[in-house]
Amino acid sequence: MAPDFAEARRRMIQTQLIRRGIEDNAVLRAMGTVGREHFVPTSQRALAYEDTALPIGEEQTISQPFIVALMIEAAEVEPGAKVLEVGVGSGYAAAVLGSIASRVIAIDRHQTLVEVARKNLAGANISNVEVCLGDGTRGKPEDAPFDAIIVSAGGPDIPHALVEQLEIGGRLIVPVGELGAQRLLRVVRLGAGRYEEEDLGNVMFVPLVGEQGWPDQAEARRGKRSDARDSTLESIAETLQPIDAEGFAVPFDRFGDRRVILLGESTHGTSEFYRARAAITRRLIERHGFTALAVEADWPDAAAINRVLRGIEPLPAEEPPFSRFPQWMWRNKEMAAFLSWLGDHNRSRREREAQTGFYGLDLYNVTGAIASVLAHLDRVDPHAASIARERYGCMTPWQHDPAAYARAAVTAGYRSCEEEVVAQCRELLTRRMAFAAGDGESFLDAAQSARLVASAEQYYRTMYYGGTESWNLRDGHMFETLRGILAQDGHRKVVVWAHNSHVGDARETEMGRARNQLSLGQLCREHFGQEVALIGFGTHEGTVAAANGWDEPVQRISMRPSAQDSWERLCHQAAPACGLIDFTSSNTVAEQLAKVMPQRFVGVIYRPHTERQSHYLDASAPGQYDAYVWLDKTTALEPLDERAQAGEPADTFPSGM
Repeated sequence: MAPDFAEARRRMIQTQLIRRGIEDNAVLRAMGTVGREHFVPTSQRALAYEDTALPIGEEQTISQPFIVALMIEAAEVEPGAKVLEVGVGSGYAAAVLGSIASRVIAIDRHQTLVEVARKNLAGANISNVEVCLGDGTRGKPEDAPFDAIIVSAGGPDIPHALVEQLEIGGRLIVPVGELGAQRLLRVVRLGAGRYEEEDLGNVMFVPLVGEQGWPDQAEARRGKRSDARDSTLESIAETLQPIDAEGFAVPFDRFGDRRVILLGESTHGTSEFYRARAAITRRLIERHGFTALAVEADWPDAAAINRVLRGIEPLPAEEPPFSRFPQWMWRNKEMAAFLSWLGDHNRSRREREAQTGFYGLDLYNVTGAIASVLAHLDRVDPHAASIARERYGCMTPWQHDPAAYARAAVTAGYRSCEEEVVAQCRELLTRRMAFAAGDGESFLDAAQSARLVASAEQYYRTMYYGGTESWNLRDGHMFETLRGILAQDGHRKVVVWAHNSHVGDARETEMGRARNQLSLGQLCREHFGQEVALIGFGTHEGTVAAANGWDEPVQRISMRPSAQDSWERLCHQAAPACGLIDFTSSNTVAEQLAKVMPQRFVGVIYRPHTERQSHYLDASAPGQYDAYVWLDKTTALEPLDERAQAGEPADTFPSGM
């Protein structure tokens, strides 16, 4: 059956343009009139209305429909206008421009593309577009001035010749920045030598080569990739607006009908990950009926926050929430800002059922248990305590240092303490679960608490020595807690925040394939099927809040640029600086990217000097996740106050949110 391009075009207008904020009726009409299928290679026509760029030859692409609409809308093209387009490609954007403006001149340096564009435009019955061969960075001075100039390639700077060829009041839309990642700029000419500049956000275009662009030589093209995976990723990656922009979270509406959405992070200490998840979660709550946020945190600590957020009388507690290492993971400014919004949101809803709950998935109080172990060993055997600290610093599923476990297991002081420490941990859990069971608003009932206490010895004994069993017990209980939220607290739809190692499907990683470790994401896929979405997050470089060892102070640490052969380096080369990679948009594309590659995982401990051994494991990104958020350069999150950095709780947390 032949594709219904008219229906596909209609869906494109609704889902890719209007939902993302395109409002210009002239642009919407033009995009709905021009058939994109006429401007892609025959082999790509079935993908003509996919939400992605597509290759067209000469290492060039036809831009994602949203980017075409965004640029034309920003250029404020009107009937009667004269427009210059630099980089004609296959002619699609020129055709859309020709459907609005009176005259369009399109220029390209590739003879092959000039001929293809002319043929495509003729086939689409577009007669007011002139396609020329030449250096687009020099513009077309003999036809100037122009009401608008649109540049469909990224240069190192704004070409001066193009600005000078604008009419007074004319608009230039141009990507500017490094090879592979740019900012989309809107330049308005106010008068002779006077201009106004506006930043429209992150984009990624092919290089703008020419006299006032990148030089046409191999050095300038180092951002172009010959690897098929690079071009495939480039074709599927979507540019997101900046995190703090109103429209950043709009593209995630595509997952709004899911029952459970897991949002990951490749580090526990990156500001942009928290802010991005907050923006996405806020939209899911406001627009799609999500009424619970479950996080990778201890249940009793989150329960104390939940009571504040929902206006419930607090219960007596032994200590303030999130007081133990790594307290900065939840006690930070980014989290406080989101919880402040969530509290306001809940106060605007009188009925408890309409409020959004905040829950912890870690029922075993891992950090409290570890603190108990260390405190006891410090008293009875300081040498064993130092071994324990080393082992807990390595207690991650991606850690390639089995010697740390071996040293702990053969240390006499460590072995002799096992029974007493396990008993101490069990007593600690019994107290914490008794506290949780007394919380009438909790999704836990007394029976479940009793079951957890009964299994405490098994968990803490396995945790004491580490390994696969303790990891699987922990993720299994996080999954059961998630099911409890859905079953017992009236929540139909839940957002989860956790590390990528929990969010991703472990079966597609070295964790699952070589070590038989499972993950929360895997269990959710097996149980919820198409009702769950697993979304990973990653970065190339920047700074991160982390410690050098367990129970040590938080530091702002510079992250090394991602490894050359890693998934992150592929994203750095081929994805927008702020982008979304939707693996569900095309099975073919996902299969082309499915090769196992090293992938970076950083927890609360970061050790740059042993990064390759300590923080990478082999994994398939399309197999692990349904989608992936890429934030190329990121910064460390900010602990809530100086005392939090020193290991002391802030007086106002959480009541001062």
